[in-house]
Amino acid sequence: MPGRRVRCKYEQRNIRAVQSDLDSTSRFSRFVSSFAEHKKNPQEKQASDVAAGRLTPAPAGSAPQPPVTSRQPTAPTRPRPAPPPSRRRVLAPPQDQPQVHRAAEPMAPSPLLVRPPAPVSSPLSPRRCPPAVTAAASVRAAPAPTAASPFSRLRTKCRAASDVREDYSSTPIDIVADVKTEKIVVLGGSGFVGSAICKAAVSKGIEVVSLSRSGRPSYTDPWVDQVNWQAGDVFYARWDEVLVGATAVVSTLGGFGNEEQMKRINGEANIIAVNAAKEYGVPKFILISVHDYNLPSFLLTSGYFTGKRKAESEVLAKYPGSGVVLRPGFIYGKRKVNGFEIPLDAVGQPLEKLLSSVENFTKPLSSLPASDLVLAPPVSVDDVAYAAINAVVDDSFFGVFTIEQIKEAAAKVRA
Repeated sequence: MPGRRVRCKYEQRNIRAVQSDLDSTSRFSRFVSSFAEHKKNPQEKQASDVAAGRLTPAPAGSAPQPPVTSRQPTAPTRPRPAPPPSRRRVLAPPQDQPQVHRAAEPMAPSPLLVRPPAPVSSPLSPRRCPPAVTAAASVRAAPAPTAASPFSRLRTKCRAASDVREDYSSTPIDIVADVKTEKIVVLGGSGFVGSAICKAAVSKGIEVVSLSRSGRPSYTDPWVDQVNWQAGDVFYARWDEVLVGATAVVSTLGGFGNEEQMKRINGEANIIAVNAAKEYGVPKFILISVHDYNLPSFLLTSGYFTGKRKAESEVLAKYPGSGVVLRPGFIYGKRKVNGFEIPLDAVGQPLEKLLSSVENFTKPLSSLPASDLVLAPPVSVDDVAYAAINAVVDDSFFGVFTIEQIKEAAAKVRA
């Protein structure tokens, strides 16, 4: 009957499944027993192997040898199923471009991850990373490479060193730099003494403004271009423009003529300049005056000396702590007049050396009236110029200075 046949087929399948299970159970029991035998004492295991015929008895003093048996052929293994196809999407090249197949090139090792092998005889020793801002680093090297490995990799690990400490307890230091820039106004800067003062000031990096009736001089020296030359008269000058930013005024105003002219040039012109400098807040005023030559008082009533002494009194009154009065004698140097050079140093320099050499003998005579007309040594125009520059830069330099003091002040600036 059709129904019985179907049932018989299923019963046969069940019987085969039970037999397969029994075979699996017997194989598992044999594995357990074999594993238990391996765990026995070596002597007991050897005796059991001899009894079971897996080992042949050996002569005394030698270990038993297993019987030589032929290797049984193993059953053919079941072929593995092929792996499923990859699900990655492969982008086909555009149809308008021909597909180019290139041979696979061997990939070069990355220079950032691979290092060449170190010699086998000298394994890598630990190294230290360069010190960082807040921590030091140590380097640990991998085991030495063998001949079988063409490359070796270094593994680095940086850790903070315990001996590196940062100190944030220090307080900031305030540095106050007193940068002082000088700017002087030279009255009569195109004259004999005034041009020497302008030249000395330029050599010391001082900004210079010259005010004179002639303005810029006719000669062309390298320092002339570094001076701001302004033409004007002291009696009609625009002081608000001339004295802007000035730190000192140096007056070389003076001249000869009749009494009224000498009083006006030597006295009134300087007094106007002193009052203007004081009004516009110029902190220093330097006046180039004249030595009195130890003359009697009745000879000092001329307009030249009268004008100079009035100007000196005005400077010391308006600038009691910073006013400077220089009293040189005969001033020598190369004086330029209308393009011609008058060599006053040809007379003044030898005379200065002569009087300086006999100074110890002539000192007792200096108390005699008008003795300095002969005994007062001449002064170089450069000494007068550098003495004026010393008065500009040295705040402790003020008052009235004689011939010897002028030379000493000039030596300070020259040094």
